[in-house]
Amino acid sequence: MDVSHRTSPNHPHLQHFIDQAHNLPGAVVTAVVHPVDALSLAGALQAAEQGIIEPWLVGPQSRIRAAAEAADLDIRGLRLIDSEHSHAAAAEAVRLVRAGEVHALMKGGLATGELLAAVTDRQLGLRTERRLSHIFVLDVPSYHKPLLVTDAAINIAPGLAEKADILQNAFDCAHALGIAEPRAAILCAVEKVMANMPATLDAAALCKMVERGQISGGIADGPLAFDNAISRQAAEAKGIRSTVAGEVDILLAPDLEAGNILSKQLQYLAGATAAGIVMGARVPIILTSRADGSLERLASSAVALLVARHMGRL
Repeated sequence: MDVSHRTSPNHPHLQHFIDQAHNLPGAVVTAVVHPVDALSLAGALQAAEQGIIEPWLVGPQSRIRAAAEAADLDIRGLRLIDSEHSHAAAAEAVRLVRAGEVHALMKGGLATGELLAAVTDRQLGLRTERRLSHIFVLDVPSYHKPLLVTDAAINIAPGLAEKADILQNAFDCAHALGIAEPRAAILCAVEKVMANMPATLDAAALCKMVERGQISGGIADGPLAFDNAISRQAAEAKGIRSTVAGEVDILLAPDLEAGNILSKQLQYLAGATAAGIVMGARVPIILTSRADGSLERLASSAVALLVARHMGRL
């Protein structure tokens, strides 16, 4: 295998996804929405150089060219689609998806809410029967395989119906990454079903929905506290017999705040690196933070390519 493209031998799980994407034939045509800053452009260019995406830059041409010139980035040969402002760029990117011309979206220098507003527009957007949800694909040095944490960016206080979609999106993403039978832990503060803790009731219902095939593609257990999900020893010490404990692939948080705090703790205290993607729309959406480095941006593009191929978009 050609390893000249490798960027991070210290993060083998994310590197594995980058390798997978690099070895697939063809790149995913991606609308990069409003890339008017150096970070947005550099991330798209790096993924293009690796053959992972074919970026179409959608936004005000004058600002895109000025940002590229200021950062000494060469965008010659890339397709530029002019739009007046960020709202128009988001709408045009969605139109390109609906027309079948692009097969993924990448957030540039605009607010997440602004991009998702165009994506979820009931008349012209990219909605499916599934609710949108965000997934962090985390490479945690102290854990033996990738961890998918959801939802940490979109659904603030999901109820049972929303959590069912979030879990199904996570199973679908895991399959795209080559995880044949993903194991999900429905996280709560305790591992017992308690009437006065609604998240535990949701967890029990989600597990029954998986058991009955209402949610398909994986195994789920819950309610589980974080220690029980990650450590088989911790689960056994509490008398919990679970095929998920210690082998979990997906951590489903009870709400956005818990998911966001958990993900950022793993990144800033445990040395994790994360790719970020939104599932549930007609195409995958690459959603990165301004604080993300080149590895996170490249890995997010790789995950999007794998998801797009799994969805039959390539």
